[in-house]
Amino acid sequence: MDIRAGVFAFAFFAVVAAYFSVRAAIKTMQTARKLSFYSLRKRHNANAWRLFFLAVFLLGFAYWLPVYGQPIIYVYFPPSPTPSLTPTITLTPTITLTPSITVQPTLTLTPSVSDTPTLTLTPYLPVAIEALFLGPVTPNPEALFTAIQFSTEFDGTNAVDPKTVFELPITTMYGGFDYNNTIPGVQWTALWYRNAQLVCYETKPWDGGTGGIGGYSECSNPIDGWQAGEYEVQIFMGYEWKVVGRFRVLDSLITPSATGTPDLSVTETPTP
Repeated sequence: MDIRAGVFAFAFFAVVAAYFSVRAAIKTMQTARKLSFYSLRKRHNANAWRLFFLAVFLLGFAYWLPVYGQPIIYVYFPPSPTPSLTPTITLTPTITLTPSITVQPTLTLTPSVSDTPTLTLTPYLPVAIEALFLGPVTPNPEALFTAIQFSTEFDGTNAVDPKTVFELPITTMYGGFDYNNTIPGVQWTALWYRNAQLVCYETKPWDGGTGGIGGYSECSNPIDGWQAGEYEVQIFMGYEWKVVGRFRVLDSLITPSATGTPDLSVTETPTP
């Protein structure tokens, strides 16, 4: 049994104990009504109220334990790697750059896409983003993220038809990834840059499990809207960056060029 299962088991037993405590309190009150002596009746009523208060405490503890107690336990007892989740993570590249545009006879494709990686500095968190942190900032050092796959559609588990080059207009961009050895409740952050300028971000306590598929970050309203340029997405757990992904947005994937030879002709006017 792992920590998560143990927490829910304790919460379930607390609810069951609260139920029996309420039943015992009701029976004690019913017994007190049948007693003739005031002192005995008062003592039974006091015991019944104690049982009611115990039931309220147990219900509150059953709610607090999975919501607030579990993240605290993970801070002091980081979860061990989950072998059962390893087969579900696929690291095989699925990005394809096969052209899918049919070129008209009068259009000439001009190569404008280069997959040569660009050098960037080590990712870091801006101070303004750190000020928004709400959760713990100490992640599991063994937390892993797969490469980010970008797409304008997300089916809830994977990015649909992921690419590295996109054409305007764009409404929402998704960056999908798989993860493992993460700790629920630890602050995680995704920063979206366009030409080295921060245009979109999200930061909140990690609400996923300790491992799985279907993690993603999305950007719908970047600063100044979606524009052509080089984009980079950086993902952090606490203050530690985990993965960086890049994609490019173009005004158009094809560049039309004029073809043919201009027809120049001279018309002479006869002189009378």
